Amino acid sequence: MSIDSKPVPKDISVIFVLGGPGVGKGTQCARMVKDYGFVHLSAGDLLRAEQNRKGSEFGELIKKYIAEGLIVPQEITIQLLKNAILEHYYTKETSKQSKKFLVDGFPRKMDQAITFEKEITPSKVVLFFDCSEDIMLTRLMERAKTSGREDDNIESIKKRFKTFVETSMPVVEYFEKMDKVVKIDCAKSVDEVYEEVKAALKNYE
Repeated sequence: MSIDSKPVPKDISVIFVLGGPGVGKGTQCARMVKDYGFVHLSAGDLLRAEQNRKGSEFGELIKKYIAEGLIVPQEITIQLLKNAILEHYYTKETSKQSKKFLVDGFPRKMDQAITFEKEITPSKVVLFFDCSEDIMLTRLMERAKTSGREDDNIESIKKRFKTFVETSMPVVEYFEKMDKVVKIDCAKSVDEVYEEVKAALKNYE
């Protein structure tokens, strides 16, 4: 049986990590992986990898959406996340089996949120990293010097901000109504932000 045809296991737990572009999600996720043993799945990284994969039927489509700062159709993103979860779960040694996942940069639209929770698993909590666009822009322009990412340019960044406000904030509000959101102030230093993260995780360990 191939990995992608295996059932989604019932004993996995998922934490969604949301926040605008450049808010520092990746940095905080790396620390959580190290200290808590999560598997970190970045929706953006999975999409970029698929975009660059030789022979991918979705490569050009993904490239177009990312360049425009738009959200890739949910069918593609959810399938990539599902494949990654199954691969980590089923291919590790039993003693090191991966059951705890940080899903970073997802869900970014209501349909993604509803479909993932219905077809994969309900999330335990949503960590929402929050700070002003001015701070995010400064961080992204600094990152652009070394990232090599095609979408780290002023035009794409502004489109991504607009998309985030219009389509992702309603997702945060949706989970807030379910009392699942922990808001974290990312205008602080990396260490101060991580202290807030650790306090939030105490309730979900």
